[in-house]
Amino acid sequence: MERFLRLFTDIRKGEAPTALLLTLNVFLIFTAYYIIKPVREALILAGGGAVVKSYISAGQALLLLFVAVPLYGWLASRLPRRRLINLVTVFFASCLAVFYVLAQAKVPLGIVFFLWVGIFNLMVVAQFWSFANDVYTTDEGKRLFPIVAFGASFGAVFGSFATGRLIEPLGVYQLMLVAGALLLVGVVLTNVVDARERRRTEKSRAVAASTAEQPAATQEIRLESGEFKIADLKQAMEEKPAEKPAPKKESLGGGNAFGLVFRNQYLLLIAFLILVLNWVNTNGEYILGATVAATANRMVAAGHANGLSAEQIIGRFYSDFYSAVNLTGLLLQLFAVSRILKWFGVRVAILILPAISLLGYGVLAFVPVLGMIRLAKVAENSADYSIQSTTRNVLFLPTTREEKYKAKQAIDSFFVRAGDVLSAAVVYVGTTLLPLAVPQFAMLNMALVLVWLVLAVLIGRKYTQVAAAAAAGQAQPA
Repeated sequence: MERFLRLFTDIRKGEAPTALLLTLNVFLIFTAYYIIKPVREALILAGGGAVVKSYISAGQALLLLFVAVPLYGWLASRLPRRRLINLVTVFFASCLAVFYVLAQAKVPLGIVFFLWVGIFNLMVVAQFWSFANDVYTTDEGKRLFPIVAFGASFGAVFGSFATGRLIEPLGVYQLMLVAGALLLVGVVLTNVVDARERRRTEKSRAVAASTAEQPAATQEIRLESGEFKIADLKQAMEEKPAEKPAPKKESLGGGNAFGLVFRNQYLLLIAFLILVLNWVNTNGEYILGATVAATANRMVAAGHANGLSAEQIIGRFYSDFYSAVNLTGLLLQLFAVSRILKWFGVRVAILILPAISLLGYGVLAFVPVLGMIRLAKVAENSADYSIQSTTRNVLFLPTTREEKYKAKQAIDSFFVRAGDVLSAAVVYVGTTLLPLAVPQFAMLNMALVLVWLVLAVLIGRKYTQVAAAAAAGQAQPA
């Protein structure tokens, strides 16, 4: 198995079992998500309509800001990682069973379920990567994350494929139970990996001082030896170190996760990069969707649709589009990501997606035709789901466990949704107050991508400093 995996990345003796278990775990998470996505679409379009759907990202952002992220940080400060992940995942799986029961009772679920799915798919995925970051050292993660991330890519493809074949014999609502069962299997795999890695790296630690008993969110960092060290990386991360403030008692609503982000330049740069990335990508989705709809309507009006309705043309287009994105993403994940990280490093890898986006929207500003828009978005989305996704998770490898579990949740959930909200505002202004065409939206995205490139350069520099400090064990003691 290890010889086979070396075709795709640099894997060493004894590393295959944990890597494959993590790959299977994230595969199950993404399969579950892509099984319930059609359920989400069916419920929201039937119960709220497309207009409600377009504005609901603001509600998700508010829930993440004031409820979900602070609550998760509170739990992470009190529970060991195994119990934290078990509790959160079982909670989400239980919610699916509750939704199923409510659906059988004919209770309207559209808006509530859409809000829930938007929080679930961000928080559970972020939690998985927090755990993977906790398990691996920086060197191990850079080598093995490309294999683990393949599970996410394949789960998205398989989940979509399986749903198309299960929805008719099982029905829409029964898919909720299937997704919940997959999440519970993932919990079992998490516990196996947790026990395996504690046996491997924490033999010398007393149980009470190990990750079996200590809260998930601590000031420990993972050294390249595999050991944990209590540390404060602030001096390594900040250009102008400041005296460490006295610890403050954390409260449920204190927003400690956001405090970690805003007090740390490295994490703040990552947060803004994620925000701008999602802003650009969502703007691009609008450009694509508006162009596809306009093209389909013109084809029907001109009698060139071969008997198809506009909805059928749009559906066929997106089916082909998502197939191209998923296949390209899988190939990049298997054959390109590990080699890019190994040969060029994080500082180059983090620049690839914004470079692709800048080129794509630069072309669209002058050639705003559907074929070019499709090509640009296939390139952008496939690179986002493979190169960018893996690199983004690598950035957290040299951070403290507290930052992995708390700050990563805030960044990967709230700041993603904040990008959606900003995009919704841009689309509203650009379609009502200042009617803009595709070239103008593309130029706006080009301006945002330039900001994105600056952030990527700064993060690449900071990552090098932080990773070197963590590897050398030069952090100040807590």
